[in-house]
Amino acid sequence: MVHVMANESATPEPVPFEGILARLQKVVDDLERGDLPLEQSLAIFEEGVQLSRLGQRRLEEAEQRVERLLGDESGGVRTRPLDVAAGSDAEPSPSDDPRRTHPSPENK
Repeated sequence: MVHVMANESATPEPVPFEGILARLQKVVDDLERGDLPLEQSLAIFEEGVQLSRLGQRRLEEAEQRVERLLGDESGGVRTRPLDVAAGSDAEPSPSDDPRRTHPSPENK
């Protein structure tokens, strides 16, 4: 199930992204066990596809929000590589710049 109902007259509340991932993991676990009847496996697989698509949409929406937040004055987007070892706030080193030219081995 993708939405949680607070009460019958209310509109469905979206499930948090983490809830989608948790349910998707359960779907995968159930299918990997291999002991479900074919029709039940197909129904669970269908739910998994829907969850996967919903999760992908949520990720795309989050990416768009981040791009809007990082947008510069000219309307462009400022991006920089993520240096996981140094932490997410680390500035890229000049050697990480793909525009930087490196001398060829024969020119050293």
